[in-house]
Amino acid sequence: MSNILVAYFSASGVTARAANALAEAADADLYEILPAVPYTDADLDWTNKKSRSSVEMNDPTARPALAGELPDLTWYDTIFLGFPIWWYTAPSIIKTFLEAGDFSGKKIALFATSGGSGLGHTDRDLQSVCPGAVIQNGKLLNGSQDVESLASWAKRT
Repeated sequence: MSNILVAYFSASGVTARAANALAEAADADLYEILPAVPYTDADLDWTNKKSRSSVEMNDPTARPALAGELPDLTWYDTIFLGFPIWWYTAPSIIKTFLEAGDFSGKKIALFATSGGSGLGHTDRDLQSVCPGAVIQNGKLLNGSQDVESLASWAKRT
């Protein structure tokens, strides 16, 4: 077991590919954040204001339930937390994940996948739900990053 964890949520597989490459490059353990109710294509239709993802992202109190249990976080010093950018920030399920565990004293480095928007102030958005951790924005991946780039970033973080 490593003292580094790569935890990620992936709706379409893009973030999963980045997380797998990062975990391999950083010699880290890997944990997939899964929703109790998987997202369908209709749920992810950001053009539909009544789609599940749109409703969740418009409700700051939304906390989609997680499937399964969290890993034992006591072993980890550094956690790379990955997700797709939804509405210029992390999906609500990331807040569920952060509120479900004890991240006190942990360093959490964010990485995200996006077709256009950046990480913005996501670190500040998430710090409010996870005050015991040190959260920092990391890398925005748009599909052009390779394993070597991820590895060098992981080693500097």
